[in-house]
Amino acid sequence: MARAFNNGIDVDALSLKELEALLGQIEAAIPEKKKTEIVDLRAKLEAIAAEAGYSLDEVVRGRSGKRGVAAGTRTVSVKYRNPDNPSETWSGRGRTARWLAEKLKKRGVKIDDFAV
Repeated sequence: MARAFNNGIDVDALSLKELEALLGQIEAAIPEKKKTEIVDLRAKLEAIAAEAGYSLDEVVRGRSGKRGVAAGTRTVSVKYRNPDNPSETWSGRGRTARWLAEKLKKRGVKIDDFAV
């Protein structure tokens, strides 16, 4: 039973060397094809957004061209500061800052000691 691609290549008729060469060509072509399709899709989406009176950035990221800040985002204030190096700060969100974690290992040190 012969297996053939849509373009008529009979893979059963190819030698191992030819199959490996074809595979190499396919592996090289896939990223290029993907890149081309993404560029084409982006152009189509930009055209659809423009037709509706928006930029693609506004539609996808919820950003206004004027403000430049994503909708719903804000700056988080500093809650803790390293007294030895005031440029090291932590907002209290996410993983504890390394400098703070090291200082908290010491006996008798509390997180409140570093509050701003």
